[in-house]
Amino acid sequence: MPADPIIFFNRLTGRLETEAVYGDGFLRFTYENPLGALPLHALVKRAAFSKWYGSRMDAPASREKVAPFLATYGLDTSEFADSPDSFRTFNEFFYRKLKPQARPIAPGDDVITFPADGRHLVLPDIAACTDFFIKGTRFDLPALLRDAALAARFAHGSMLISRLCPVDYHRFHFPCAGTPGPARPVDGPLYSVSPIALRRRASIHWENKREITLLRNPALGDVLLLEVGATCVGSIVQTYTPDTPVEKGAEKGYFRFGGSCFITIFEPGKIRFSDDLLEHSRAGREVYARMGDIAANACT
Repeated sequence: MPADPIIFFNRLTGRLETEAVYGDGFLRFTYENPLGALPLHALVKRAAFSKWYGSRMDAPASREKVAPFLATYGLDTSEFADSPDSFRTFNEFFYRKLKPQARPIAPGDDVITFPADGRHLVLPDIAACTDFFIKGTRFDLPALLRDAALAARFAHGSMLISRLCPVDYHRFHFPCAGTPGPARPVDGPLYSVSPIALRRRASIHWENKREITLLRNPALGDVLLLEVGATCVGSIVQTYTPDTPVEKGAEKGYFRFGGSCFITIFEPGKIRFSDDLLEHSRAGREVYARMGDIAANACT
């Protein structure tokens, strides 16, 4: 029986497209084949495995992987801030910077932008979501935040889940202006965040290693920003300065090698997501869009 493809809506092309999954065979074996359960729990989900794989991507020999990767996935090198030939390792290429004009930031104080390139899914009311990837599964906000009072305050809030694939730009940015506090680390395993894995284990988002930052915005109140690690993510690197005001679109940090995701949570009644996000998320389908594009508008 053929494996279920990952279908998403591409905002840039206006079409439904099929994701070209990096490491598809490995992912499907570990998450869909019963024989994959043993290596998954004994090795793949553990930090040591991702640290080992990340170290391979930091080795000088990994530089040879850059050109074949570019050829296979057709990345636009004209967007890169540095020449593809300048990267000394695959990881340097992976967390590359882009030219500022490659990701213009949508203007307007009432406009909230995507924090990262990727495939995005929204929950307009977190508590109302009863089929999160698996029928009958609710999103466990208390488990995600590890803070009962904070989870109660955001229980009916709005959530944007931005999933980054290995082919994506892997720096993440602030979706609105404000003053960010320090990032609070929460330990956990490192499962894949691909839909291939989530269809079998929807709890991955609130199990995986993550970091949580509270951003204070005068109009939106408190906004929660979470970086969620995943298999082969060597580390989450924060580049911002806590307790210092930031502009919308300012860089917050970057992921080292691997797929990963960024979660943004807003207080109840503060924002309304864009129509295409609402439409496709209702159908259980992600929307591909880029950092700086419009994700939502503040409610007036």
